[in-house]
Amino acid sequence: MTAVGVIPARFGASRFPGKPLAAIAGVPMIQRVYEGALRAKRLSRVIIATDDERIAEACGLFGAEVALTRGDHPTGTDRLGEVAERIDAGILVNIQGDEPLIEGFVIDAAVEALREDPEVPMATVVHALDAEALDDPNRVKVVLDRRGRALYFSRSAIPHARGPQQPLRWQHVGLYAYRRPFLLEFVRLPQTPAEQAEQLEQLRALEHGFPIHCARIEGWRSLAVDVPGDVARVEARLAEGAA
Repeated sequence: MTAVGVIPARFGASRFPGKPLAAIAGVPMIQRVYEGALRAKRLSRVIIATDDERIAEACGLFGAEVALTRGDHPTGTDRLGEVAERIDAGILVNIQGDEPLIEGFVIDAAVEALREDPEVPMATVVHALDAEALDDPNRVKVVLDRRGRALYFSRSAIPHARGPQQPLRWQHVGLYAYRRPFLLEFVRLPQTPAEQAEQLEQLRALEHGFPIHCARIEGWRSLAVDVPGDVARVEARLAEGAA
């Protein structure tokens, strides 16, 4: 089953305008994400989807395939859905454009999760939550069932530790692999109460009764760029030897 990676990129992010073109150690963030995605072994193509000519022009300088999309998409997933309507692929992978340290094996884990669990329409990736991220609302937490499927995602510290025993907590990586028919259905589903409260669109799938498989990975930590101050954190990680 062919898998295609799509990196949605928009210029007008409210908390960080122009974020895809922000320089990280001298390289535009969108270029770092694209090059990381190219290292995935399970993707046949990697496409940057944008409605902004500035982003498209910058991507052309480093040879990326670009799909120009409409400018009225409320989310990156909606932009992904437009691309999915144009191409023939069994699996579409939404690769977040603010994960400049993304590695190919992380993307591969999400694709393999779909292939190994044929009952689920979408998959994502998690890793163990570091203690300093527990109270950070930008680091999304997830509780899993025994099969590795998501029970709930939250910006809060879940599960709550009422007793002395500290639970193993998982951090969600903003990366999704969708079976194409489900993706086209998902973008037409109405938003749901928890999704709106948490501002986490993956909760729409859970609230509509669709399971999400979470592949657990080791040896890599998500470090997304949500606000300008995160750039320095990524650069520090790069200086320490991160890929």
